[in-house]
Amino acid sequence: MTTLILALVLGVVASVIGGAIGGIIVGGKHFGNELAGMMGGFYGPTAGVGGVVIGLSIAVFVLGAGS
Repeated sequence: MTTLILALVLGVVASVIGGAIGGIIVGGKHFGNELAGMMGGFYGPTAGVGGVVIGLSIAVFVLGAGS
């Protein structure tokens, strides 16, 4: 159970960091790096957290984690 929670937290942190970097790359010129980074960090987890939760759910059922 602890491993699943740790994986969820690391996945959320990675999606925030990835979203911020992606926001800077995509919108840094138009909005400025700070605003683009904040927007990316806010909207990055929108897809990232869903993917992490689905991946962990599959891992629980396939690998039998937590039993």
